[in-house]
Order: sequence, then structure tokens, then C-alpha cells
Amino acid sequence: MYRGDLTLDRPVRLIGHGRPLLEGSGKGSVVRIRGPQVTIEGFDIDGREGGRLEADSSGIHVAAEGATIRDCRIRRSLFGIYLLEANGARIERCVVDGMRGRDPGEQGSGIHVFNTTHFALIGNEVRYARDGFYLQSSSEGRITGNIVTDVRYGLHYMYSDDNVFEDNLFQRSDAGAAVMYSRRIQFRRNRFIHNRGFASVGLLMQACEDIVAEDNLIADNARGVFLEGSTRNAFRRNAILESDTALVLYDSNRDVRFEGNVFSGNLSPLLLVGRHTDTVFDGNFWSDHDEPDLDGDGVRDRPYRLSNVFDHLRGNLTAADLFAQGFGASVLGAAERMFPVLELSPVLDAHPLARAPELAAVPAPPAGTDHASGLGIVIALSCLGGGLTILRVRGARR
Repeated sequence: MYRGDLTLDRPVRLIGHGRPLLEGSGKGSVVRIRGPQVTIEGFDIDGREGGRLEADSSGIHVAAEGATIRDCRIRRSLFGIYLLEANGARIERCVVDGMRGRDPGEQGSGIHVFNTTHFALIGNEVRYARDGFYLQSSSEGRITGNIVTDVRYGLHYMYSDDNVFEDNLFQRSDAGAAVMYSRRIQFRRNRFIHNRGFASVGLLMQACEDIVAEDNLIADNARGVFLEGSTRNAFRRNAILESDTALVLYDSNRDVRFEGNVFSGNLSPLLLVGRHTDTVFDGNFWSDHDEPDLDGDGVRDRPYRLSNVFDHLRGNLTAADLFAQGFGASVLGAAERMFPVLELSPVLDAHPLARAPELAAVPAPPAGTDHASGLGIVIALSCLGGGLTILRVRGARR
């Protein structure tokens, strides 16, 4: 064990044999990287719950280019790893354990990235921090194969463009990902699951442009996807399952498309805030749509209407959520379908699929989950594609 804080101000490679422990002074960052091209690998780092948030006290604080941090385990530190103008940094296979029992406002992020470009976060694990990853004004990064659990926001993200997120797991938090004021982001094969609470959401986007979300699992969230003020976003081949509300859309969105997705087991497909939306739904599967496919072409014979008068009330009157699962809401929705009473622009899927497509690239829920709805997610996924033999037979009949 080595006590005291460490500053690295020149190119150096530190390899910890046998996982030596670096225990900080409790007054600031344990390791400060101030020189370029520094590598630190194979250390345990203890922040001793010391330092100050306003000083960005961290297990490892990087303010130089080309740093590599690999196979380190950081505990009891306000911030786990902090990248400040650290272009070309690479953080790989690190574990950050925050401070259990502290309020989010008394902690920092597991991995904090500010004003940094061409960075990579690969195969890391973060838990019990304020936010798992916090990215601000940082672009052209690759975030792959990470696991974030039991934090406030798995991903907290602002003013950061041209980043790629692939094969990550964000679970058991207030929000899986909250992405704001950013452009040209790609989400592929990620899992946003078990994010529950009064205002929890799997994937939130606010004022975002040119976002692509493909082949993601978004399951067992209070709200699956939340979109406000966003433009030119595309959602393709995602599985949005077992959530209270699958989608929350504001009428401020423009040119948003949902195509080839599976919506299954959600209590409500849509909560629309406002009177209309130009969001396009085409060729998705909806588990609660029971229209026949008499010509056997794989498409239901009538469009699927996502919203009704009660969903309109929920989107514009918060207290209506208290009655969302009641008998009265069901009756009101059925009556409105037969006798429309509000001049609302209908939200339709023009060509709803008669059977769920096979989403081969969508990842499965994590093994060994102890969440009560984990079985429901597995069952829902197992029904995608080839398992719907009955629907295929019925759809082929005229």
C-alpha cells in the first residue's frame, strides 16, 4: 500500500503488479495526470471519502493528452475518473464504486468527461455514483461495453456531438440515459432496463438532432423513450417492452420516425404532450393491436391508433396518471374509439405488423437478474420473430 497523493507530469507507464493500493490523503485527487501519454494500469485506488466537489476531487484526475487508464479499481472517491481537456484518453476495464448512502448532490460522477475529443470508454463498470457517465462538450468518442447500475442517471449528456454508444448496459437508475442539446449520436445494441421511479425513463432526448437508435433493448422502465424538442431522429428495430408508458412525445419534435420496432407488454403505447405530432410510425409491431391480417401479407388490415382521449388527458394533466390503470380509463378509451369527442390529430401506425419481426441484434437482458419483471422481459423477447407460429397461421388465412 502507498499513502499520499501522486502527480504524474511527464510521459510514464505505471504497471501495478499484484494490484497495489494507492490510498489518497483524503484532501484531493489521489492521482493527478498532468503530463502527456501517461499509462496507469492495475491499481486499486482509495479516495477515503475526502476532497471537495468544487475542486473535482477524483480517484484519477486527467488534464493532459493521450492518457490510458486500464484495469484500475476506484472506491470512496467523489469522482471516479475525471477527464478535463484530455484529448485521446482511453479508459478501459476499470471499476468505479462510489459512496453508498450519500445523496446524489454529495457525490460526483463515476466517469466525468469535459471538453475532450477522440476518447474511448470501453468495458468499464460504475455503480453508486451520482451519474455513471457525465459527458459535456466532448465529441468523437466511442463508449462500448460498459455497465452502469444504481446511480441517478446512467448517462448524463450535454452539448456533445458525433459520439457512438454500443453494447452498454444502463439499469436500476432514475434514468438510463438523459441526452440533451447534442447532434449526430448513434445508439446500437444497448440495454436500458429496470429504470423506475415517478419520473424515470429508459432513454430521454431533449433538443437533440440527427440521432440514430437501432437494435436497443428498452424494457421495464416507467417511461421507455422520452422525446422533447428533437429533430431528425430515427428509431429502428428496437424492442420497447414491459414499461408503464412506451413513448412520451412532445409536439415540439420534428421529423422523428419509428420503423420496425417491437412494442410489447407496455401498459400504454403513447403519452402525447400537446394536441398533435408529426412523428411517423410505420411498420412497427404492437402487442395490443388485435386487427386481423385477412390477406396474409404480414400487415394488419387497418392502421393502429396509438392514442386516445385519456392519453391526451394524461399528457396535459399530470393528475390523470393516478387513474391510468383504472377501469374508467379503459372505458373512456373504448368509448372514444367508437364515438370521438375531441378534435385531436390521430397518431397512427399506417402499416402495423401482424407479427413481431425477428430482432436478432437486440441484446438479451443480463443473466441472473433478480428483478421481478426479468422473466417478463425474457418471455417478451422469446416471442419476437420465430415464436409466433400461431399468428403466422392465422395471418395466412383469408
